[in-house]
Amino acid sequence: MQQASNKKARKSPVDKGGRRPNGMAQQNGEGGDPSTLFEVVKMGKSAMQSVVDDWIESYKQDRDMALLDLINFFIQCSGCKGTVRIEMFRNMQNAEIIRKMTEEFDEDSGDYPLTIAGPQWKKFRYNFCEFIGVLIRQCQYSIIYDEYMMDTVISLLTGLSDSQVRAFRHTSTLAAMKLMTALVNVALNLSINQDNTQRQYEAERNKVAGKRATDKLELLLEKRKELQENQDEIENMMNSIFKGIFVHRYRDAIAEIRAICIEEIGVWMKLYSDAFLNDSYLKYVGWTLHDRVREVRLKCLKALQTLYTNRGLFPKLELFTNRFKDRIVSMTLDKEYDVAVEAIRLVTLILHGSEDALSNEDCENVYHLVYSAHRPVAVAAGEFLHRNRHDPQAEEALAKRRGRNSPNGNLIRMLVLFFLESELHEHAAYLVDSLWDSSQELLKDWDCMIELLLEEPVQGEEVLGDRHESALIELMVCTIRQAAEAHPPVGRGTGKRVLTAKEKKTQVDDKNKLTEHFIIALPMLLSKYQADAEKVANLLQIPQYFDLEVYSSGRMEKHLDALLKQIRVVVEKHTETEVLEACSKTYSILCSEEYTIMNRVDIARSQLIDELTDRFSHSVEDLALKSFFSFKAYYSFWCFIKTLFLDSLFLYLHSSAHDLTKWDLFKNCYRLLKMGIEQGYLKCLVIYLFIFASSMSSQAFMLLCDLLMIFSHQLTTGSREALQPLVFNPDNTLQSELLTFVLDHVFIDQDDENQSMGEDEANKIEALHKRRNLLAAFSKLIIYDIVDMPAAADIFKHYMKYYNDYGDIIKETLSKTRQTDKIQCAKTLILSLQQLFNELVQDQGPNLDRTSSHVSGIKELARRFALTFGLDQIKTREAVATLHKDGIDFAFKFPNPKGAEYPPPNLAFLEVLCEFSSKLLRQDKKTVHSYLEKFMTEYMMERREDVWLPLIAYRNSLLTGGDEDRMSVTTGSTTSRASTVRSKRGRPPLHKKRPDGEAQRTSFYVLYRSS
Repeated sequence: MQQASNKKARKSPVDKGGRRPNGMAQQNGEGGDPSTLFEVVKMGKSAMQSVVDDWIESYKQDRDMALLDLINFFIQCSGCKGTVRIEMFRNMQNAEIIRKMTEEFDEDSGDYPLTIAGPQWKKFRYNFCEFIGVLIRQCQYSIIYDEYMMDTVISLLTGLSDSQVRAFRHTSTLAAMKLMTALVNVALNLSINQDNTQRQYEAERNKVAGKRATDKLELLLEKRKELQENQDEIENMMNSIFKGIFVHRYRDAIAEIRAICIEEIGVWMKLYSDAFLNDSYLKYVGWTLHDRVREVRLKCLKALQTLYTNRGLFPKLELFTNRFKDRIVSMTLDKEYDVAVEAIRLVTLILHGSEDALSNEDCENVYHLVYSAHRPVAVAAGEFLHRNRHDPQAEEALAKRRGRNSPNGNLIRMLVLFFLESELHEHAAYLVDSLWDSSQELLKDWDCMIELLLEEPVQGEEVLGDRHESALIELMVCTIRQAAEAHPPVGRGTGKRVLTAKEKKTQVDDKNKLTEHFIIALPMLLSKYQADAEKVANLLQIPQYFDLEVYSSGRMEKHLDALLKQIRVVVEKHTETEVLEACSKTYSILCSEEYTIMNRVDIARSQLIDELTDRFSHSVEDLALKSFFSFKAYYSFWCFIKTLFLDSLFLYLHSSAHDLTKWDLFKNCYRLLKMGIEQGYLKCLVIYLFIFASSMSSQAFMLLCDLLMIFSHQLTTGSREALQPLVFNPDNTLQSELLTFVLDHVFIDQDDENQSMGEDEANKIEALHKRRNLLAAFSKLIIYDIVDMPAAADIFKHYMKYYNDYGDIIKETLSKTRQTDKIQCAKTLILSLQQLFNELVQDQGPNLDRTSSHVSGIKELARRFALTFGLDQIKTREAVATLHKDGIDFAFKFPNPKGAEYPPPNLAFLEVLCEFSSKLLRQDKKTVHSYLEKFMTEYMMERREDVWLPLIAYRNSLLTGGDEDRMSVTTGSTTSRASTVRSKRGRPPLHKKRPDGEAQRTSFYVLYRSS
């Protein structure tokens, strides 16, 4: 290396005709054929071995000119337009040559061959790497040991890799790493030859004296010595590259360079583990596991995967595993999904190679990823779970057994236990999908599952408890769905992909298999679990995946009758919505006109509905005969209607071909509603909310919201004016009670919730889900104009505080109400901010600390509200103007009791109003400013004290416009174009008068002129 780095001047070779020995032009490349080594490799028309052979031939004739060609090849591959001339090569040091080339580098573009996109340059990269590999392979027996060629190349690449120019550094690092990989192959071959020579030598030496060939021993000794010398030279070259380039570039600022280094060191360890698979080299991979760039972390994991795949290498990896295992396990939660997938696969390989390498805690960290919404992560975690629960010895011992005592029987029990321990119910479909690729045989063993559910356990066998049976049924139904539909559950994947012919055949076979099993077993399962709503609701999902032709073609009508009988029993026993919906859906599927079993099912369905309507009619008659009936009885009847008819029968008769009139349900429903109105029990439902426990009150609230939706003014739309007598409009008292319930039961402080529920995370999630349903139900009443829009102010003001829990619901409510009435929505937004401001004044007094977090919170909420107006300011012009008017009115609503020289108590609200100034057009700002001046005195205009800063800030936000709309005080707001205001009459109320005489609105211009 010293010889190469401190080159002496070389004599000029005789270059007859100015041509290279291989016949290619040296410099400019004029003409159709490629003229430089770079162009030959770039075009890739010649076989790489032929190109290398030509270069070797030229090297043998004139090594300086050949090396000059190779040097210019690396320079041009970096994208540099400069050329190293023969005089420079002979008389200048590498550092001087590189400096000269840097000066000639084209800085106008950051692209160079390795970074330019396109198939041509992708092929060039491949050819570039192949050229280096073939060059070393062809030179391995002579030229690389001449102490000239390799020293020159390594010295050049070392200098280029230390350049400030990214293109030089990137290209030379790639070349050096591929050069190193080629040298590793040479070193490996030398090592193998040495071992072979040593064995031959030992065999010859061990022969008896008479048969021993002395000359052969001498040849073998000489060969062994030569091989050892070559090995030492190759190792010196590799050390030079590793210490001179790799050690510096594996932590380069450019991620692509770091990735190249890590990828190649993984190759060295795999190829020549005796030399490279030790902690001196492994530590570089371990340290780079913490790299901030995804691509580099991926290269680390894939390099390690190739090592851990070979179980024979585990002893050499033991220390590395112990040192970096925690980091690898933590990478299973990497923010980049593809990195997480590779990390899980690596952890799986570690587990497969050594069960003691991972602790129980490590395994638990991976197990829960089977519930990830990202399918590749979940599938990788499913493979890990399958490998860890897989016991080959136990399975071999039970291999000849079938059913519940088979290996699958034990594995199914373990899977059920895992599902219960994970405490993530309603995610069974995700668990099944995660295991589908690795455990299909287990998940499709429906015989074993049915036996576990139906047959009594043998002596000494652990009995499945109620929770275990429920979990097994849920998992079994999910496996049936996955097999029948052949695509992941909702939330996994990007949609249904087109199945291949093989996948379609598997899908058909699976559907036939599950139909064959469950046509017989399902009625028995329903019979056993008919009293359990959860189990029955799950089991009734199975028929939708049947091949229903089997009932007819297989002459299995008796099993259909058994199924219909069990469904009838279930309907008669249960009132739970999910059970009745499952029954309705099953009837709908079985009654499909394309199957011959339709008539048989339709008769059974009609008989059932006749019986249910008779029961309902008789109950209404009995209630009507009473002069007075309790509220509890009335509430029970409404629950009966909701659960039995509005849910079950609607789904059951969802097709437009079915007519409900023959059952005369409308007449009895109307009678029941009329009795409730006469008795005043609809209002009593609200009182009921506060009498019973929270769970019952929530049900009553949801029921009342459903009733208000059903019997709202929307009932008369679509030329149905005849239904006007059924319309029920909630009065102000009822609306107030509903709002109070929402505020008390939805917007709960986290500390209060923790005290009431303890630390059970599953309960917290369930409680949040219920609260979201309550808020969604009330928001729907606002959106459909059943509850007055101003009630939404109490909802909107919680947008920031409860953003994580209800932000999506509140935002959607705001969007829908704006579509209904832009101006009323704007008035509601400013009302919500006024309410927050009043609450703050009550807590802190009139002298607010404008820098406090509370004031900042109100301003941030106002900023969020302003963003919801969007970019189309023409559409929101009048709404924004109305908002500013209401805000100004509120700020000056009350005079200061101390006198006119003191600011109004609500003046600080103008600082909040500044957040909406950017939504006004320039001309509208003048209009709003004129309206503001009507409230201002000359004294106010002259004040500059801190208490008047909100007024100053708001005035400035109105007086400035365009891109220069910035405030000169600390409370200023940014600018943007806003909307103009135009006269517009509001829509007439659908069923009631708006408060404050808003049935017919007046434009903002008229309001400000008349004030």
